[in-house]
Amino acid sequence: TGPMSSECLGNLLRITLSTEYFADKYLSFSVVDQSDTAWELDEAMASQCGYTVTYSNWNNIEFRASALSCHSRLENDVFIVTIQIKASQTPDMKNATTHLRSASCHYGPWSPRELVCESNYMEVSVRREVPQTVKDFIQDEPEDWTLAFPEAKAEASIWQIVFHQPEEKKALLVSDAWSAGYGLNTTDTRVVLRIPYTDTQIQLVEDQGITFSAVRSSTLYKQQWMILMVDTAVACPVDGVEYTNKTIIWTVPKYIQLLSAGATSFKDVLVEAGVDLHKLSAKEMASRKYVLLNDLNAITMKIPIGAEGGYYKTSVSSGQHGAKYTINLFLEHQWEDNKWGLTKHTIIKEIETPFEQVELAITNNSDLSARLMNVTVGLLLPDVELVNLTIAGATVALPEAVQHGYLTYEIRYVNGSKAYVIQVPLDAPSVKKEYVRADMREYTLNVTLAFITHPTSETFTVPVITVSSVKDAVLPSASGFCDGRNLHLIITHGNVDQNWLPFISDWHLTPEAAQKYNYSLRDNGTHLAISVPFLSSHVNYEDFHTSGIKASLHLTLKDGITLANRRDFSISCRFSPSELIQCLPNGTVVITAVKLVGIEDLDTSLFVLRDRRCKPSLVTEKTATFKFNVNTCGTSRKFNSTTMTYENDVLYFRPGNDTPVYQLKFVCWYAIKQTVDVQYESKKSPPPSIKPGFGSLALSLKLFKEKSYSEPYQESEYPVVKYLREALYFEVELLQPKDVRLELNLDDCWATNSQSQDSLPQWPILINGCENSEDSYRTVFHEVNYSLRVKFPQHLKRFEVRMFTFVQGTTLLEE
Repeated sequence: TGPMSSECLGNLLRITLSTEYFADKYLSFSVVDQSDTAWELDEAMASQCGYTVTYSNWNNIEFRASALSCHSRLENDVFIVTIQIKASQTPDMKNATTHLRSASCHYGPWSPRELVCESNYMEVSVRREVPQTVKDFIQDEPEDWTLAFPEAKAEASIWQIVFHQPEEKKALLVSDAWSAGYGLNTTDTRVVLRIPYTDTQIQLVEDQGITFSAVRSSTLYKQQWMILMVDTAVACPVDGVEYTNKTIIWTVPKYIQLLSAGATSFKDVLVEAGVDLHKLSAKEMASRKYVLLNDLNAITMKIPIGAEGGYYKTSVSSGQHGAKYTINLFLEHQWEDNKWGLTKHTIIKEIETPFEQVELAITNNSDLSARLMNVTVGLLLPDVELVNLTIAGATVALPEAVQHGYLTYEIRYVNGSKAYVIQVPLDAPSVKKEYVRADMREYTLNVTLAFITHPTSETFTVPVITVSSVKDAVLPSASGFCDGRNLHLIITHGNVDQNWLPFISDWHLTPEAAQKYNYSLRDNGTHLAISVPFLSSHVNYEDFHTSGIKASLHLTLKDGITLANRRDFSISCRFSPSELIQCLPNGTVVITAVKLVGIEDLDTSLFVLRDRRCKPSLVTEKTATFKFNVNTCGTSRKFNSTTMTYENDVLYFRPGNDTPVYQLKFVCWYAIKQTVDVQYESKKSPPPSIKPGFGSLALSLKLFKEKSYSEPYQESEYPVVKYLREALYFEVELLQPKDVRLELNLDDCWATNSQSQDSLPQWPILINGCENSEDSYRTVFHEVNYSLRVKFPQHLKRFEVRMFTFVQGTTLLEE
């Protein structure tokens, strides 16, 4: 009742602590002597004085005391033990609560010799009888024992103990024996010796193949005017346990030689056994399927692993979860011999089976309709506690896991076992979502559970990986259209393509790559818009008719990790053939030939005109552009009443073959409106002049990265950082109107120290269309040629300026 309960079990007292009351607390044990002094126990003192503290049966705590323990009071076969327990929430034992418990037990009658094999010590007690005195013995120094041991004040006290080793005898006075860890005492009727299993005087001896911890000793004690000597040998079995066919077999030899020296006849008086110091009847043993065999030379107990009376406890080996079956057996053997009379041998044997790995079941009970993943992990024994989770590589304690969307709770079952349930929404960031097929997505929960065992504090982890398939995939869709010069593809995002990447063929379409090819790529989170010029290296040309050119753009969305194809889109349009040809009024022809699908092996740089010496001036993977005069390159000319017609062909010949495998015929028509008679009269012509006019002009000024003028700086890249004397490449373009008769000329160009064009100081870069002669590094003009981007070279001016800075005296001026 209350936090502690006591029980008398023969010559032992057991006090059990309430698990509920003392759970998760730090404890200290003390025993209280007759003068109310509390002696705090440690392992050495416990084994020396006859006390045992065990943690068993899923964290139950037991305190056991021998009837002959150091601080017990023995009166008329009743022994009384008082213990004090302090419990605290912290290891420094601050703010500890104190619990006092006193218990008395009757024990009797005592046998002449009693042996106790506890889990941490061996004890032998012998009845005091007055035999013949030792001849010629004189006690010279009584102080040796009267001063060293408190009990020397009593009428009878121990004086000396002699250990019998195979090679020598070792005698110790009381003070030395006590300092060495031996428990020595006398009562009115008995002499007691207690030896820890760790003692150096212990010998390991074998009897019938079973190993015993044994000590052979003689104890000398004072009885009035006599010194008496008694045999205080003791032996306890160390092994003798086997595991066969899911059965524990414990064998204990009888009448071992060390305890039977001098005896010649033996007779069994009593053999009893039990569990947890409780003796079991033959009927009780049979119901539990225990077997107790008492043979001529040995006593054997057989216990099925897992049987009632024992319990499983969690064990960890190399990080793996498992279990061990533990049972605390109890054997009492009483026999008579012609030396000692009756001997009582009590053996307490805690047996623990070897580690056996136990796989934990992971059950997926997800409620997909509620979009909730639900996983159960178990079964687990009560001595296990879940302490933290590892989510996406980060370890979080259970209270913090809620912030990540993880809810954990414990399920307890009637038999004491338990399981843990982990709940997390499908849409939690740590739940991996992957599109698998059609309208299906797979949700993968990958979390590691960390557990700790009590009271051993072993740890192990359980990785939980569960996959649930849900029909909730929304695939991306697309629409497209074409204008006069571009193909446009607009993709509407679904819920599966967050990590999908756009590819054209095997070319990853990144914003940087799109900018390099003058493509447009925009993503606002819900739509991805792609615009590609009609004449570009990533457009496929499928057929060519007078009605138009069929061009197509194919785009593939690929998985961002595996690069597996996920979704294909394409847009096809027909473009006017006029997009490929320009017939300029001055007789210049610009024609672009395209490579059609099906003849991809053609090298566009080998395209020629009728005159094979006329080669393309601009080549891409799929196009070749020629620029020539109608009177060259084998161009033929025809007249009729209204037009002049110029014809030529773009041809491709395979090596060694004069028959072209590719032929693109093109024609330029020039209208013949009328014939005009012109009268010529020679006069002195006035100098040419330019009349001022008025109109709306749209101009642009761009800064380019290289002399090739292929890639301008974007708005997001400003301000541009340059070093002194590093080249700056400027381009001025007339955007509107696009009149071939206009030509752009630059007059004045200057630099300022601020964004205001009128601010001071200023430095002229161009003066009246020419470089500044006073500049140490003069402005350099660059020629502008026709290209796919430049349709009217006369509308552009390009020049190069070396980087400089403004100074005043020796001071650098900054904006």
